[in-house]
Amino acid sequence: MSTDTPTTTDDADDVDLEVRVEELEEQLAALEADTDDRKKMTIVATQGTLDMAYPPLILASTAAAFDWEVIVFHTFWGLDILHEEKSRDLKLSAVGNPSMPMPNALAALPGMDAMATKMMRKKIDENGTATIEELIDLSLESGVDLQACQMTIELMEYDEEDFYDGVTTGVGAATALQHMAESDVQLLV
Repeated sequence: MSTDTPTTTDDADDVDLEVRVEELEEQLAALEADTDDRKKMTIVATQGTLDMAYPPLILASTAAAFDWEVIVFHTFWGLDILHEEKSRDLKLSAVGNPSMPMPNALAALPGMDAMATKMMRKKIDENGTATIEELIDLSLESGVDLQACQMTIELMEYDEEDFYDGVTTGVGAATALQHMAESDVQLLV
């Protein structure tokens, strides 16, 4: 007996298989259509000095200009960047800064941080560089999610109303970690 002729059971299996393949192709097409091709970036800002406030805000606003989804999670001293009052008075530390054109022994003298800060603010102003407040406004307008670590808010005894309008408060490390896991770029500043 020849097996060249398919039986009706084989035909039914083939039809079921074809229907299943079509269903899977439709599901795959729907998933591909739902995929967000936007790049994602998470920046963790941990330092609150004048010179360290600029990198996360510049990177975030630039990435947002390229239509990236951006979150900047501010924790510990980095939280001062988002604090309306403290952000206006961020200092530049002369001690331990290898780019500072003076030895640490001289940088440690009283008044050197104030002098370095004054010089940097003058340079920022003369260059027409955006202020921290302007970069925060630009970032928020561009859709950057500026987040304030809830644990740090409590630790520093800050009030949530102390932050710029538009800052996301009540965010914990677990939320930040989840976004980092989904991000194309993760930076610690």
